Amino acid sequence: MMMRSLLSVLLLLSLSGLAAAQDRVAITADLFTLNEAGREAVFTGNVVVTHPTVKVWATEVVATYGAGGTTDIETFEATGDVKLETPEQTATGERAVFTPGDQLLRLTGNVKVTNSGGTVDAGELVVNLATNVSTFSGGKGGRVTGVFTAQ
Repeated sequence: MMMRSLLSVLLLLSLSGLAAAQDRVAITADLFTLNEAGREAVFTGNVVVTHPTVKVWATEVVATYGAGGTTDIETFEATGDVKLETPEQTATGERAVFTPGDQLLRLTGNVKVTNSGGTVDAGELVVNLATNVSTFSGGKGGRVTGVFTAQ
């Protein structure tokens, strides 16, 4: 039963937009808890989510799903020293939430994005994966700062 549940969670992540059907998502953690009544899968302790285009590190990752079961993912939330890394850039923050319904990824809390063109610091970053528009905001009275390098 546990193996079937774990496979369901991996399917849930695949169908959530984190991976295309042909891609493989690997998740490692110190502890995995599946709460079917609460409709959530919780990975705790040194969590690493590996997808062919992005790698995520966090203290905890919680995937919640709707009445449709594990194929009906509502949110994917990573907390605690979150790091997202692609071949082109690295982003860090305190909390990342992905909602497949609107294709928004929100990274909050001391956000820092670094790539070959420079670094941007902000309170929040919202990435619309449907439109490929990224919006940085200062958050709580703060300001967005950037340091850019000439290429």
